[in-house]
Amino acid sequence: MSAPTSALTGALVLEPTADGSMTLFSEDFGEWFHSRQGAYAEAYATYVEATDLARLAQAPTLTLLDVCYGLGYNTAAALDTILRVNPACRVRLVALELDPRVPRQAVENGLIDGWPAPVQACLQDLASTGQAQRPWLEATLLWGDARQHIQAVKALSFQADVIFFDPFSPPHCPELWTVEFIRQVAACLHSEGKLVTYSCAAAVRTAFRLAELSIGPVNAAGRRWPGTLAQVSSLGLAPLSQQEQEHLLTRAAVPYRDPTLSDSADAIRQRRQQEQAASDLVPTSRWRKRWLPPHQKVPLPR
Repeated sequence: MSAPTSALTGALVLEPTADGSMTLFSEDFGEWFHSRQGAYAEAYATYVEATDLARLAQAPTLTLLDVCYGLGYNTAAALDTILRVNPACRVRLVALELDPRVPRQAVENGLIDGWPAPVQACLQDLASTGQAQRPWLEATLLWGDARQHIQAVKALSFQADVIFFDPFSPPHCPELWTVEFIRQVAACLHSEGKLVTYSCAAAVRTAFRLAELSIGPVNAAGRRWPGTLAQVSSLGLAPLSQQEQEHLLTRAAVPYRDPTLSDSADAIRQRRQQEQAASDLVPTSRWRKRWLPPHQKVPLPR
């Protein structure tokens, strides 16, 4: 995960996860880059398996967009899968990442050593130069604010078969969960493509719908709540549960907005709070009382 901000100076702290792989804790955002239940496992289950990437990789070509590249684990899991099921598949990858320290630290500290050697070599090239070129791969890692880069990617008429959407959580990084940013990302999704994220926050799902995407739940490894699979057509999507549907009728579903794709996190949060205060939607506390265990501090979906 990653996020846009002007100055990232906080430490990146190594943290082991339950499957033996390592992640980092970002002091700037107060969050881990991956589930502590297993960073590698999350990359495979939440992103590769949820998008049915092994089946899609049977095609002659495959185009990927990795929004918030981070340590590169989601990209690594995808490349590993593609090389195993169809080494002849030609892959086009564009990845967005704010902080160049993150993938470089992943390489320098050996955090990518669990991946096969060809995948490690690609991650090393991306971390050092922002490019990885192979007979089967054309990959670009763009540094900086994803809100600006996604507009340039869209202008190239880029169309992804699969989009991995992995920013820090909406409360910590609202800039990358706004209606406006998600619309830009959705414009880069092929008409038969799949977008997946670990988040099932009502505000996020509302933003996907406002971007004219259909949504359904998917397993999110190591998390209490499901993730979200989004695509143009509703065909093949699992239905939302009654609990999930009702959550979209509460004030939690008021989306984040960033009309100029340049506002600060505080400005975006404040705008949403004002919209929630004026909203006629059901108070989220009523939904919580109906669906969540009483007397337990269960965090809302993120």
